[in-house]
Amino acid sequence: MKWQGGRRSSNVEDRRGSGVGRPLAVGGGAASIVVALLVMLLGGDPSDVISGGGQDPYTGTGTGGSGQPVDPRQEELKDFVSVVLADTEDTWPGLLRPLGVQYAQPRLVLFSDAVQSACGTQDSAVGPFYCPPDQRVYLDLEFFNELDRRFGAPGDFAQAYVVAHEVGHHVQNLLGISDEVHARRSRLSEREANALSVLQELQADCFAGIWAHHAQRQRQVLEQGDVEEGLGAATAIGDDTLQRRARGRVVPESFTHGSSAQRVFWFRRGLEQGTVQACDTFSANAPKGP
Repeated sequence: MKWQGGRRSSNVEDRRGSGVGRPLAVGGGAASIVVALLVMLLGGDPSDVISGGGQDPYTGTGTGGSGQPVDPRQEELKDFVSVVLADTEDTWPGLLRPLGVQYAQPRLVLFSDAVQSACGTQDSAVGPFYCPPDQRVYLDLEFFNELDRRFGAPGDFAQAYVVAHEVGHHVQNLLGISDEVHARRSRLSEREANALSVLQELQADCFAGIWAHHAQRQRQVLEQGDVEEGLGAATAIGDDTLQRRARGRVVPESFTHGSSAQRVFWFRRGLEQGTVQACDTFSANAPKGP
């Protein structure tokens, strides 16, 4: 992915090394692995699935974390995600303006081990997440190593897909979709609520594809193999792939993010069509994909 020399976003907060909370032990044992994998899936509001600490939003600037040394290998990743975030900032305003929505830029919070958000104190094991109340994306850069080593999805465009997916949740928040889904979930059975969550996650995948479509069309950021990296990431974190890997069987009614085939389908749909209208996963007439 061609990102060096790109504009850096000013909306990155660095809270690494701040020492908030304790890391969750994700050690041996199938049960702990299953829990970590099922939660660490690029989700939306983590307060829906995890009970955190206090609910007050973090109000510090986070410009330098605690001042403690940070792994220099992560500095390039910090630079990278700042460029990707800036690119989403350049993409979404023009797409939402015709819909009567003004794009408010989200902030990206980098943290290590645990972080306090308006959705409570969350551990790195939840993976990247978006918190609607404070309009922030939270990311422990170590997740990218997990994406490569554990999930077998290497590459910078796979990492960009992660950021773009979480920004997709921010777009859902601005469009009022997140509030509607949250309200509907409270009236549904667990199985029905899971199915609704799948539609929300697939739409965020599609929105990530929209970003890639316009980033390529306007700024030619893609290099050979990048699309395959993105599709590989979508495949690696499908519910069926993770369940089969963790416990040897698949339970579709427990899906909360969608199968690998579904995630690939909707990411590709956004990538190819590039319109918000193409990403209406909630419509009764929406394509079902594979």
